[in-house]
Parts: sequence; structure tokens; C-alpha cells
Amino acid sequence: MTKTILNRIAMARSGDKGEGSNVGIMARSDAAYAFLKEALTEEVVRALGAAFADEVGTAAPIVIGHDMRPSSPALAAAAAEGARARGADVIAIGLCSTDGTYFASGSLDAPAMMFTASHNPAAWNGIKFSRAGARGVSLDTGLAAIRDLAQRYLDDGLPEAAEPGSLRELDVLADYAKHLRSLVDLSSIRPLKVVVDAANGMGGMTVPAVLGDAAGLAALPLEIVPMYFELDGTFPNHEANPLDPKNLVDLQAAVVEHGADLGLAFDGDADRCFVIDERGGAVSPSAVAAIVAEREIRRVQAEGEQDVVVIHNLITSRSVPEAIVAAGATAVRTRVGHSLIKDRMAETGAVFGGEHSAHYYFRDFWGADNGMLAAMHVLATLGVDEEPLSQLAARYTPYSASGEINSTVADVPAAYTRVVEAFAGRGEFDEMDGLTVTAPDGAWWFSVRPSNTEPLLRLNVEAEQEPTMVAIRDEVLALIRA
Repeated sequence: MTKTILNRIAMARSGDKGEGSNVGIMARSDAAYAFLKEALTEEVVRALGAAFADEVGTAAPIVIGHDMRPSSPALAAAAAEGARARGADVIAIGLCSTDGTYFASGSLDAPAMMFTASHNPAAWNGIKFSRAGARGVSLDTGLAAIRDLAQRYLDDGLPEAAEPGSLRELDVLADYAKHLRSLVDLSSIRPLKVVVDAANGMGGMTVPAVLGDAAGLAALPLEIVPMYFELDGTFPNHEANPLDPKNLVDLQAAVVEHGADLGLAFDGDADRCFVIDERGGAVSPSAVAAIVAEREIRRVQAEGEQDVVVIHNLITSRSVPEAIVAAGATAVRTRVGHSLIKDRMAETGAVFGGEHSAHYYFRDFWGADNGMLAAMHVLATLGVDEEPLSQLAARYTPYSASGEINSTVADVPAAYTRVVEAFAGRGEFDEMDGLTVTAPDGAWWFSVRPSNTEPLLRLNVEAEQEPTMVAIRDEVLALIRA
């Protein structure tokens, strides 16, 4: 099995959202995922650790962290063995969130491996790779080479360096928390009650450190009501996937029950954060992106920066680029995909980048995504005004949106063609990433994107009026599913 396992891995283009496939290596931003349900054995991971060491070299140590899944500690240890066998020194940071690994990679200027399957079920696991400085690894910039070299080590044996690398343990949680506190000052906001659902994921460790005093930092004017903070990678309460509305139900009820100002929901590796308002309503990630964008634009403008750039992908609400431009910055639209946004941020010097999937990227965090930092910006905004979050969010949610709707189809090209033919002449076509059609008067737009790992099409619709959104949504879905 190990002689063919890496060759069986399906290679997906950078940024595809097909994380649900059982087997796949996917590049996502500053991370490459190796999602394997049964095939990610310690032997395979040892080979991948060795191959990663060869790819990044031994000039700097390799940081290795892991989440709370039952299989994660052993896999992280196997990766360390492989890297050390090739002569690389290893810094084991143990339990951490994915953005905790990015912090270590950035602050130590060292490449990193993070063992997590993000929001996926408990039986899964995977690897996120970063180059030194939390820089990305995509298929074209090393991931394919790592795969191929690991396969060779599985086939022919792993050659050991003349002198194995060292291993040391390092706890970065306190420094991580201190760094985030330095980026967003919450010390003088009005008192807020916040319900946090960690879903038994890594947020149960990072929230007390950053928003509380567990890391030895001064207490903030926040009353945290914890939900499911016990680290348990079997996810006994609900999946650690806040993208699915059913996993927000407990948090929404708790926010109302406790009379809280807001709720925060983190995914399994705590790099994404979803926000609930005081009424129990879900705040659109696009609204969060607009709120954070405005804060970051104002901050750097106050420091004298001109020609400020903010990145957003093509399925964020139209309100996001509108907010960016209104704040005096340039909005740069990109295709969907983490590595794509990361690359564009580096190219443009963007201060911030936002995706509708609730990934938020910060120049001051080495261009990496950080859900906790986005949550802190929301707290800072809410904490200087008596306006409730529902009213604040409503200002950034002027349009009616469908959310992303996935349709499995027998013939993706045929379904795509049906949509193209039906809307020819009815709007402006843009094929930057799939097909985006915008009405001539701007009253509606929709995006249809084929998956590169699954036989499905992804639909997003937005319109000025809800009846229009519903009509366009239903028409396009009928074409897709015909």
C-alpha cells in the first residue's frame, strides 16, 4: 500500500474547496493540505517529513505543531523523525492552532508543518506545510516535489544523513497571545459578554490565552462564556465546522440565553472564526471582512501610508469592495483560493485580505490568515460604540445573498454550458474563476465555479432585492441540475 499511496493522491489546483474528498493534496494559502482518511500512516508521514526537510533545507529548524485529534501527536512525532533523519533540526511546539504554527514560522523565520484536518471529521488528518516566514507551499512551489520525493523514500528506503538533526520543545502560546494583543488593543473597550464555542477544537486553548489571562496577560474587559473548551478531537458535541449552520445552533441559543453581546465559533484548528450577533443571527463573513478592512485601512492611513490595498475574492459580497473604496483604499479582486490571496497580498503589499469562507489575512501576521485576530477586530469595533452588533452588521449587509450552494452533477461541462447559454446577452460575463455574470444595471450577480476534485458546481448569488436573488438562484440551480 505504501508503495503506491502517494501516487494515488489526487492533485487539486491551488485554492479548490474540495476538502471533503477522502484522498487529496491541496494547496491552500500558506498551507498545503494532505488530507487522507486511512492512508496517512506514520510511515507515510515519516517519508513526507524527510522530503519536506530536503525541500526546505537544513539552514533553519523545522517547526512541527499539531491539533487535538487522537492521531495527531503520533503523526507529528513521525514527521519529526523523518526530518531529523535527513539532518534537519526540529522545534516541536506541540498542541497549537494553525495560526499558532504560522506565528512560530513567522517569528522564528522557520519552515513549519501543522497536523490537522481543519473542520473535517475526527477520523481524518492532514498536513499544512509552510516555508520560513509562514510563506505558502503550492503544487508549483514545492508540494509536488515533496510528494514525489516522499514516494521515492517509501519505495527505496529513507537514507539517513551522516548526523541526525536535534529535537527541542518550545511553548509559543504566551508569545502568540502577546503578539496578537500588540496588534489589536482591547484594554479600553466597554465591557462585553462573549459566548465562545470552541467545538472541542484548538480554540479551547487559544481563547483563554488571548482573550483571557491564561497566558499571564492582563485581564481584558471581556466576560467569556465558554462552550466546549475541552480539547477532544472526537468532537463529542458537534462537528468543528461552523460553515454548516447546524453546528451554530448551540452557540446561537447560548448567546440569547446569556444576554451576550456576541458569539464566536471556531473551527477545529481555530484559524477561522464565525460571528453571531446578540439576537442569535449569523453575521456574514463578508460583513466581518468589510469591518476589519475599514479598521486596517484607517490604521495604516493614520500612520501615513498611501495607496493602501485590500484583497477580496470574487465571491465576497459586493459590499466588501464598496467599503474598501469608500475608506480610500484600492480593492483588488482575486480568484477563490488561499494561496492565490496570499500571493496577491505579497505582490501588492495589501494590508488585509478577506474571503467569504471566513479566512482573514493580515500583512502584520506575515500575510497569513488568523481567525482570532479577525475576532479581536470585531470586538474592538463593537467595544467603542453602544450600537448592538446586529445593527453594525446590517450596515455591511445591504444585499441579499444565497450563500454557497454545491450541486453534484453527472456532467460538469454540460451543466456549465447550459448556464452560459441561458445567460448569454443578459449580463456581463467574467471568467476569472469559473463564470461570474453581472446584470447590466448591477441589480444582481452570480458565480458558478467547477470543483477540481469533485463532480460538482458551486453557486453564489447576490442581489439588491431578495425576490430577485431567489429568482436568479432558482433559475441557475434548475440549469445546473437539469
